Amino acid sequence: MTGHPCCAPARAAGAEPPGAGRPDAGASDAGAPDAGAPGAGASGAGAAGAGSAARAVPPGGEPRGRAPAPPPPPRSGRARGPGGHPIAQAHVPGGRFLMGDAFGEGYPADGELPVHPVRLDAFTIDATPVTNDAFAAFAAATGHVTEAERAGHSAVFALHLSAQPEDVLAVFPGTPWWVDVRGADWRHPHGPLGSLDGRGDHPVVQVTRADAEAYCAWAGRRLPTEAEWEYAARGGAASLRYPWGDELTPGGEHRCNIWQGTFPVENTEEDGWSATSPVGAFPAGGYGLHDTAGNVWEWCADWFDPGYYARSPEYDPRGPRTGTVAVTRGGSYLCHDSYCNRYRTAARSGNTPHSAAANCGFRTVTA
Repeated sequence: MTGHPCCAPARAAGAEPPGAGRPDAGASDAGAPDAGAPGAGASGAGAAGAGSAARAVPPGGEPRGRAPAPPPPPRSGRARGPGGHPIAQAHVPGGRFLMGDAFGEGYPADGELPVHPVRLDAFTIDATPVTNDAFAAFAAATGHVTEAERAGHSAVFALHLSAQPEDVLAVFPGTPWWVDVRGADWRHPHGPLGSLDGRGDHPVVQVTRADAEAYCAWAGRRLPTEAEWEYAARGGAASLRYPWGDELTPGGEHRCNIWQGTFPVENTEEDGWSATSPVGAFPAGGYGLHDTAGNVWEWCADWFDPGYYARSPEYDPRGPRTGTVAVTRGGSYLCHDSYCNRYRTAARSGNTPHSAAANCGFRTVTA
């Protein structure tokens, strides 16, 4: 998000600016770190010099006001696409929980308050984020070309760069640890010299919300609502800070893939990982979900509005009817213990839906 320097450049050359249209974007929250993925080029290719700012145009032409809300996900029957879905499932029973930040630790601009009751019917959700292998099967079956692939470039964290110097199209103003890289896409998350070799079981990244929705249509799935995501991540426990409890590293044990060391110059990898980790590398929460803290941000079906919780219905909330920024949840491997706390279960953020980056993926629920 714009103004969140841990994970968010101001904008990329030829790319949609992250956080465009978000009410809290800008200088007012410039000190609030790590709020999602930076913008990926959804508007087409086009290089610019380092530090340039290009205006974004989403696929289909000029934006016209606020985007309409997606149709409500079906609640009866099981919509089936033609494709398979190899991700293990976790059953989440229906019930009631308190949604929001019970510890008062969130950034005010993120809208984690007020804590409010939510009731949901039972559903089934992916136990892990969608993997590279699963997304590869979808792409092979459908010929889907992601928005970053069509644009020809996307955002990469500088320490993970795998590209020739001439493929670095821009350094993001204000966040020089993010660079816009020609040839970065889901098959080459850190640049064209990299690959997915040995990473089939890592979460797919460099996908926009539209790419995630295309996968869902193929698999007969849908993206979770924000309420479903938080309820499932809580695992039946009330008001825990993290899916496993209130301590980040109970007994000195790392329970998630986040940054250790000095951000953004040194990651000591005390949790074993610098970038993405294999899905399920850390213990599951109460309902059997892995990776709901750290690893990669995950797209949700809702539009982001920091004021939504004050008017959210109790039963099955779906978010605002319209919006320009989509909800993301869970934090990523770039969240830092002393610099960012958006890997808490209540933490919420958002990004423009045609953005992609090396630290944002998704999981799905039954349609």
